[in-house]
Amino acid sequence: MPNLPTELINNISTKVASLPNTKLRSLFSPQQNSQLQRVLISATQMEPQEDEAFTKPAISSKDSILPMPNLPTELITEILLKLPVKSLLKFRSVSKSWLELISTPHFVKTHLLLSTSNKDYTHHGVMFKFASTSDHGVKDCSLSALLYDSVTEALDLDYPGKNPNGYPCLVGSVNGLICLSISLFHGLDDLFIWNPSIRRYKKLPNYRLNYDEEEEEPGDFKFGFGYDELQDDYKVVGAFPIYRYIALCRVEVKIYSLRSNSWRRIGDFQDRELKDHSAKFVNGKLHWLDRGRNIISFDLADEKWAEVEQLSCFEGCGWLNLGLFGSDLSVVSNYVHTRADVWVMKEYGVKESWTKMFTIKSPEDGRTFFPSILMSNEGEILLQFGSRFAKYNPKDDSIRYLNVTNLASCIEAEIFVKSLVWPFSRNATTMEAEITQLKTIV
Repeated sequence: MPNLPTELINNISTKVASLPNTKLRSLFSPQQNSQLQRVLISATQMEPQEDEAFTKPAISSKDSILPMPNLPTELITEILLKLPVKSLLKFRSVSKSWLELISTPHFVKTHLLLSTSNKDYTHHGVMFKFASTSDHGVKDCSLSALLYDSVTEALDLDYPGKNPNGYPCLVGSVNGLICLSISLFHGLDDLFIWNPSIRRYKKLPNYRLNYDEEEEEPGDFKFGFGYDELQDDYKVVGAFPIYRYIALCRVEVKIYSLRSNSWRRIGDFQDRELKDHSAKFVNGKLHWLDRGRNIISFDLADEKWAEVEQLSCFEGCGWLNLGLFGSDLSVVSNYVHTRADVWVMKEYGVKESWTKMFTIKSPEDGRTFFPSILMSNEGEILLQFGSRFAKYNPKDDSIRYLNVTNLASCIEAEIFVKSLVWPFSRNATTMEAEITQLKTIV
């Protein structure tokens, strides 16, 4: 067992302190218990260390480390699974065995499941797309800080494809992966799959559209990003409207598969014109609103289009916004300058399960409503009002605006879980280099 960083010892201390005495005695031998208690006492007397850089290759003599007894592998694994991605990236340098453990598909998947189900949202972030007359880009902040802290700072991100002439759009987020499109205004969008937590990205191969450049031109592209659980495959769907003399003549639809790393054309779309730039991923399907305010779905597994049944009352509102409420499909029906009703489909595909969760009065300044994002632990609802965020309390019908610094002209927001997921095959040479680098400390 290697010597362990202070950060992990503190986590062990917290974990062990929560265990009943009987459980503690069953995990360790008497000698291990004695060693562990001495280490934990020492650990609690140490000053907390600041986070180190992600790229730190190995533990040096200057690091704060303490000798540890040979703890059961199950306990070490359980503790590591509860740590944030930032810590795990550092702890890969502790030893070869830790690098291999943290890199295994089972560990990555289990860590993702635990992080996703964390009701305090400590492993979640919020990504913002912002734009102004002078600047545009992507920022993020901690979701738990946004929900519970008095002031939250949005941090600038060095996103892939960054270009002063390129306009970023958040296509969607699945399992910690962000699909990002970069509109260059003079050609096809560049697409990236990006895990900001581990700072890895992949530029997707270019796609081609078939149109007569003399008489036809493409319109605004619409994309969707999701995960096909049946095939264990991440997919991007693009809908490309083609216009002839201003009139829509057809819509080309293409799908990218991570497994094949290629695009192919799919049909049976009936040339609907989609309204939303980005799809909402629910129940294995991508969802858009079309220009007729119908909810259109695309199943990533069988690649079939369908229409989600709506309630007749949706027709009488000013306009609809499609969104997510937790993990459920939601619709915000806006009545201009009066109110917004938030509806949730509690049982996917069942028309009768559409439930009006609450009604919010329009802000006095006339801001329009964006879809609700999620419900916090206290029962309050996190909402976006233009460039500002607020928490709505259904119990007393109150709205409290949140203080987010370094955030101006926010256009859209996307919640993502911070994960180790990276589905693209790792270079064997890179893995071997990492292991070689660690041999001196094993």
